[in-house]
Amino acid sequence: MAEKPIWEQIGAGFVQHYYQQFDSNRVLLADLYTEASCLTWEGLGFQGKNAIMEKLTNLPFQKIQHSITAQDHQPTPDSCVISMVVGQLKVDDDPVMGFHQLFLLKNIDNKWICSNDMFRLALHNFG
Repeated sequence: MAEKPIWEQIGAGFVQHYYQQFDSNRVLLADLYTEASCLTWEGLGFQGKNAIMEKLTNLPFQKIQHSITAQDHQPTPDSCVISMVVGQLKVDDDPVMGFHQLFLLKNIDNKWICSNDMFRLALHNFG
């Protein structure tokens, strides 16, 4: 079996690390963002490490577990990696919910950081 392209290795490694940190100790996610990073969480925008971490660390649940269903990664023309994640999550005693998350990863000083992050629950409102 051929080795995966480097952008897939980078994206898959980031995704594994991100959800491991998110599920165990969200405070550790701070290392993945910079002051220029942007987060859109369910349509609300946040910019900068502090604003992003305030949002992520104050989400209204005690425990969470992510299960990744699929992930796709592509290189961008400016040497970044874009990653799309689809999965399910379980928070506290709530039912399992689907989610989608997109990351734009950028290499700064030999470290891959999250430049852009967009998250949505996979909830459908047909009303």
